[in-house]
Amino acid sequence: MTGTRRIVLLSGPNLNLSGQREPDVYGTASLDEHVAVARVAADELGYLLEHLQTNHEGDLVEAVQGARGRALAVVINAGALSHTSWSLHDALAAFDGVVVELHLSNPAAREPFRHTSVIAPVADGSIAGFGGIGYGLSIVAVHRILEQRRTR
Repeated sequence: MTGTRRIVLLSGPNLNLSGQREPDVYGTASLDEHVAVARVAADELGYLLEHLQTNHEGDLVEAVQGARGRALAVVINAGALSHTSWSLHDALAAFDGVVVELHLSNPAAREPFRHTSVIAPVADGSIAGFGGIGYGLSIVAVHRILEQRRTR
């Protein structure tokens, strides 16, 4: 891996509609605003943040695979794919860095099908229910996990 301290932030299906889609559940901020929060946190902590939003599962899988060997972490808000995508689970399981699962809403407080994440078993942790604040928290979590691993 190069000396670049890179974090890949992935946004799944329908997140491009953030701020427009169900604002009572997901808030009124746009995805660009959420990414900006993560970018500020990354900059402050000395990381380069790459972001990709796609409505296509295979593109997310390819992005995770592309992060292997060149990124320290993947932060992923996979949207509804969090509950269904075993291919994304497998790609994340093969990633050798930190994985943080991210949700704007709290899936445990929502419909029963959202209570199980297939991403959670291969993630270092999950940040959910904090709205847009979660984007900054996810970057801080990556940083703290990496610092912890360095001191072991």
